[in-house]
Amino acid sequence: MPATPDLTNRIAGRARASSGPGRLPVWNPATGESIGTVPLSNFEDIEAAVTAARAAFPGWSGTPVGERARSVGRFRALLERDQETIACSIVREHGKTMVDAMGSVRRGIESVEFAEGAAGLLPGSTLANTSRGVDAEMFSEPLGVVAGITPFNFPVMVALWMFPTAIALGNTFVWKPSERVPFSADLLGRLADEAGIPGGVLNLVHGDKDAANALLVAPGVDAVAFVGSAPVARHVYTTAAAAGKRVLALAGAKNHLVVLPDADLGSAVDSILSSAFGSAGERCLAGSVVLAVDPVGDELVRRLAERVRALRVGAGDDPTTDVGPVIRPEHRDRVESYIRLGEQEGATVVARGATPPGSPGYFVSPTLFDHVRPTMRVAREEIFGPVLSVIRVPTFDEAIAVANSSEFGNAAAIYTRDGGRARAFRERIQAGMVGVNLGVPAPSAALPFVGWKGSAYGALAATGPEAVRFFTRTKVVMSRWPSDPAAS
Repeated sequence: MPATPDLTNRIAGRARASSGPGRLPVWNPATGESIGTVPLSNFEDIEAAVTAARAAFPGWSGTPVGERARSVGRFRALLERDQETIACSIVREHGKTMVDAMGSVRRGIESVEFAEGAAGLLPGSTLANTSRGVDAEMFSEPLGVVAGITPFNFPVMVALWMFPTAIALGNTFVWKPSERVPFSADLLGRLADEAGIPGGVLNLVHGDKDAANALLVAPGVDAVAFVGSAPVARHVYTTAAAAGKRVLALAGAKNHLVVLPDADLGSAVDSILSSAFGSAGERCLAGSVVLAVDPVGDELVRRLAERVRALRVGAGDDPTTDVGPVIRPEHRDRVESYIRLGEQEGATVVARGATPPGSPGYFVSPTLFDHVRPTMRVAREEIFGPVLSVIRVPTFDEAIAVANSSEFGNAAAIYTRDGGRARAFRERIQAGMVGVNLGVPAPSAALPFVGWKGSAYGALAATGPEAVRFFTRTKVVMSRWPSDPAAS
């Protein structure tokens, strides 16, 4: 059997062995087999990466914006060339189906396309004669060194939200990917080198929470961008902000899908299933709670249950698979504990999909709960797995009230033929991303990916013009020049 690969960090454009305390195995969640190891970087490794980024910043920020954009464009072309290879890596280390993986890579490439033109979106203005002989100018400049900490569930897409825009705007970047999915990150680092992005502009350091915590307080880091669970997002925000850094931390979700009696149930059921069970439910836009407005509940649950039982669970590289594994056995056990909890709380399991018999992979049966009450933990807490709860409510107003009682406000959706109800939902729902007759309201790269309430910490968003604002700072110049003697 060939030796499994052992990854290294990539600092200043070169592979660099970690001086950390050891290595972690990386598992294929569909088979339970080790596919390699990743270093546990320590503070010394983080310091080396930050120092490299700090050293590269003056030259890179002074590079003409067109040259920076062309570097990002070359990187995009390589992503397009190798997108299938990247998707296969995601399938192998995360467990997504190939369709999900390819879709996530394509969405990431869209963000890189946005980054190529980001310099043209930089806010700036001039105002002549603000007082006699005085002119005012406003410029946007890069921040400096940005640290990005990305999650396991979208190992490529979320990273491509971050560093291409950051570096196109003149920043340098230190990236700490999830230690659970490091091989896709290594592929992106190699492509950045191939694209001719100068050494030190993008630096890749592997590791666990100790490496992440070192980045949060590293003196040479000016800003931190993070995507992950709610408790960790709170920690990242409070720790890095206390260290004087600009912080954007996207957190958890409990997304509600409201189904009105006039909805097209055929298309609604298709959409709900895709939202709840795509990527094994391991995404922050997954529909988690269906609010069925009377009298639609019986028919909606019947149709959902029939489809859930038919979902095929298996390895992501099998084209017949609908739902892949979850990321780790510990997470499988956590999701299963929520299913048991839901039953103990009085909810009814009306359908479960079948997992591959005897498989060593980390599979969870897709599960549909009915007669869930809003106070149940399965209705309130983020499960992050293939579990869907149905709450029956008597009115549209009650559906809005239940959804708005959540501590989270990432996304919500409504299924209806009534434009007035859809408009009322848009206005009254407390969520940053809203879907009308679609269950995954993911914005295009030119718009902000924005959560409300406990789904985000920080004033801005991860993509679109708000990301441009996050990665830049404003400078105002007031000028007075001697009058032209020839004009007098």
